[in-house]
Amino acid sequence: MRLLFLAVLRRHTGNAVTAQRIRDHLEATGHVCILKDAFDFGSPSEIANFIKAENLEAAVALHLYRGGRLVQGHGIPFGIIFGGTDLNEDVNHGEKNKVMGKVLEEARFAVAFTESMKEMAQTQWPHARGKIYVQNQGIATVPNATFNWNTFLQHSEINQSADSLHVFLLICGLRQVKDPLYLVEAFSEWHQEEPNVYMVIVGPETPGVRLIGEMAQEDLHAVVKNCFAVVNSSVSEGMSAAILEAMDLEVPVLARNIPGNAAVVTHEVTGLLFSNPQEFVRLAKRLVSDPALEKEIVANAREYVRKHHSWQVERNTYRHLIRTLQRSIED
Repeated sequence: MRLLFLAVLRRHTGNAVTAQRIRDHLEATGHVCILKDAFDFGSPSEIANFIKAENLEAAVALHLYRGGRLVQGHGIPFGIIFGGTDLNEDVNHGEKNKVMGKVLEEARFAVAFTESMKEMAQTQWPHARGKIYVQNQGIATVPNATFNWNTFLQHSEINQSADSLHVFLLICGLRQVKDPLYLVEAFSEWHQEEPNVYMVIVGPETPGVRLIGEMAQEDLHAVVKNCFAVVNSSVSEGMSAAILEAMDLEVPVLARNIPGNAAVVTHEVTGLLFSNPQEFVRLAKRLVSDPALEKEIVANAREYVRKHHSWQVERNTYRHLIRTLQRSIED
């Protein structure tokens, strides 16, 4: 079967990583999967022409609004994967809500990363109740063994010995929903008190703005492995792959206390949750000064990921769901 997989790739680091992983799952089942950016298509007619030109038989869209509205109405069966902002933000806009409801009517299946996302979707669109599945994101990390942490620090203009540093890593694009500047003022004040603490932002480059740009996934995993902690300051999340990858790599997580983060981070068990910049600094200081807490959180988080975010279970789920699209074609 020839599949179109439509996702938002340009501005969503997390979505891009998720999309690549799920495409690998789909191709492992023996299908041809063409991954495209939803922003490459200006209208449904452009999608229709692409489907015809590529002889595509089915589709999967990551993000109910941005991807889903483009794949409906073309006479091919499709499935949906909720992204996060579709349920957390787009749902509050009347016209978008109506469009997403129609997409779900036509979709053969929909995947939510958490039970709470499923419940939100079912509340909004009761007609979709029987077709929504819950599948946590599957995580597999492979850090680059030859990555040079000291070179990375120099590139980041941090000219201190790595041994005395505490680097807090924020992995995100410079978008409002990720709120990358939320902690900057409080963190800067802390840095003035303790010059060995730094925050480094890694994400897609923005013209005229200097930060550490996107890097190969293996290199990013190596950076995570070497940093002191990973930070998430988002206003809205579906399920943060960066948080789960940090847990898998045995690195502590400090995350903003929002539903998407609280679904995977249990405060003081698998990570630390903060509700404002001052609380972040207080918890970060505690983590720096309490190695026993760090050790306990890291061990719990790694066990949590192994139990609940199996890459193989995720692959099996998508293999099963793709069969529903296949049966639709055969019928």
